[in-house]
Amino acid sequence: MAGTTIGSLDPYLDDTNILRVGGRIRNSCIEVTQKHPILIPGNHHIAKLLISYYHEQVHRQGRHFTAGAVRQAGYWITGAKRLISFLIFRCVQCRKLRGPLEHQKLSDLPKDRLEPGPPFTNVGLDVFGPWNIVAQRTRGGSSQSKRWAALFSCLTTRAVHIELIAEMSSSAFINALRRFISIRGEVKLYRSDRGTSFVGATEDLGIQAINVEDRQMKDYLLKTGSTWIFNSPCSSHMGGAWERMIGSARRILDSMLSKIHEGNLTHDVLATFMAEVSAIINNRPLVSVSTDAATPFIQTPATLLTQKTPDACVARNLGEFTDKDIYKSEWKRVHALSDRFWTRWKGKYLSTLQNRRKWTDARPNLKGDVVLLRDKSTEISGRWL
Repeated sequence: MAGTTIGSLDPYLDDTNILRVGGRIRNSCIEVTQKHPILIPGNHHIAKLLISYYHEQVHRQGRHFTAGAVRQAGYWITGAKRLISFLIFRCVQCRKLRGPLEHQKLSDLPKDRLEPGPPFTNVGLDVFGPWNIVAQRTRGGSSQSKRWAALFSCLTTRAVHIELIAEMSSSAFINALRRFISIRGEVKLYRSDRGTSFVGATEDLGIQAINVEDRQMKDYLLKTGSTWIFNSPCSSHMGGAWERMIGSARRILDSMLSKIHEGNLTHDVLATFMAEVSAIINNRPLVSVSTDAATPFIQTPATLLTQKTPDACVARNLGEFTDKDIYKSEWKRVHALSDRFWTRWKGKYLSTLQNRRKWTDARPNLKGDVVLLRDKSTEISGRWL
């Protein structure tokens, strides 16, 4: 067995009875250690020690770097590629630096994203910003202040509502929440991350439980009868439904702010921009726009929110009405628009949520394993502190 493994290397014993590689380059002018490296069996403990040593010398680089360092040192290890790969896989420091993140199969969507209902019955929310605004103008200049924005995203119709916040406190957020509810109606379910601007919760909430450390927020939730479900810590992907809306709002707002001077941005101007951002997002198509001339209706969240549509044929399709039927006809028109929205929502939009775009395979849960938590806020240029 040993002959078939190293026979092609033409091994020989040197003057000190060390087994070396003979090979075919005896007449080259390179060093002896390069022409005739010491031959070491890959299943020997010394081979593992040498690979570990030179792997550390090249600062934990990959198999190619490590194999080159071993060869330049004058050693030829049989089966080196497989052994180096095995030892690098077992290297704790390499796993810390370049180990892949663990993940599980992408879970099913929650029920509150799949059941039709009035807009903003189930809401996901987050706060983004801030922006510097001109708070007051004086002869000596102007004083500046900061503003944030709370984005409320309907988990069913995918509509959004944006409210400005003057400061990052529970009181300011509750005021924004009250304005939102006054306009859009009572909310059955809230979903958000564990940001301190909301409640400062410390553990997951059940459907029937409200566990909020902030007493003012807890009292408000108990009065309204709403339920607040918090995502797991460090799990921003669980809020992708509204995080994507924040990304769209930022891009639209950046385009708007680029057209005005920074010194002209006031609270009134920023509030106007936020209203226009909401209108643009709510007028986006939820599904691909049809190329069929017979179906000009475009499925947008604004159709359900405003009960208006650019399709001028809607009223005519409902039939002819007299003055006696004015109230009845208005009810029929509103009902027809809502029915058309939900029919298309069930037939076309829900089917787009079927595919798992990532994390498609199930993996065993971590149990009794030593893990390293990754926090992007503690990284500098891809390396951990």
